Amino acid sequence: MRLITGDDITAAERRLDGRVVRTPLLDAPVLGAELGLRLAVKAENLQHTASFKVRGATNALLAHAERAGTPAGLVAFSAGNHAIAVAHVARAAGLPAVVCMPPHAVPAKLAMVRRLGAEAVLTDDLLATAEAVAAERGFHLLAPFDDPDVIAGQATVGREILADGPRPDLVLVPVGGGGLISGIAAAVRAGSPTTRIVGVEPDGANAMSHALRTGTYTLPARPASVADGLAAPFAGRHTLAHVRALVDAVVEVPEAAILPAWADLVEATKLLVEPAAAVTLAALRAGLVEVTPGERTVLVLSGGNVSPAALATLG
Repeated sequence: MRLITGDDITAAERRLDGRVVRTPLLDAPVLGAELGLRLAVKAENLQHTASFKVRGATNALLAHAERAGTPAGLVAFSAGNHAIAVAHVARAAGLPAVVCMPPHAVPAKLAMVRRLGAEAVLTDDLLATAEAVAAERGFHLLAPFDDPDVIAGQATVGREILADGPRPDLVLVPVGGGGLISGIAAAVRAGSPTTRIVGVEPDGANAMSHALRTGTYTLPARPASVADGLAAPFAGRHTLAHVRALVDAVVEVPEAAILPAWADLVEATKLLVEPAAAVTLAALRAGLVEVTPGERTVLVLSGGNVSPAALATLG
């Protein structure tokens, strides 16, 4: 299977120019001192829609339009952040959008999809429902992660990390379906071959680790984690290929370690992030990632879509 190339990433940068936020790479000295690392965070929670997902969704739509013309509308399936991204992208392009979400979707994310003007369909069978809607209405199905154009869009995060700070020794990335780490790994591996790239999953939502171990893409049971943004039920064929070829390791963090890390990440950085963004800090604290004191380490903060009710639990 073909991995994305530097040309793919450069084309994505061109398409995204002026359409997404170049999010800051911020030093995190308090957490760095605790861990004995030169630590920085890539604040994708400050992105449009408060998540990196808008990069991949925007690039995928524009790349599709270049090849086949602008579609009649968009369809997506997602528990949250990709759903919000597709709703945003569709509104920006003046297109209708239908987003298939699980009945247990976070209410704040469902509300955001609707505020952006997309139709939300609640279903337990996300993929089949999305495919049926796309066929019935003639809309384009925009995949959440297993699409080279989506991966190339997410790769722009990696390009910015390399451009905006010293070469990192280690980049830690939250993993759901694998689109973000696939793109970051493609960009960072090309630009800084000695940088280690490690993915982190909750142990209750570990589709990528399961795929790496077994060669099967779908989890045997529905994933469940407080880091709902990482609860992909399956890994993708494209993303698994990228992870196998480019990523040094994927580790699974215990569920109980996520909420304490989330609280401390918010407190130390003063950034509004969701629990999915904290799994990397949790993994470092749990000793799941081998580090050398003083290493330049980047934590990718994948998103910040969190409800006020959830924030109240931090108190």
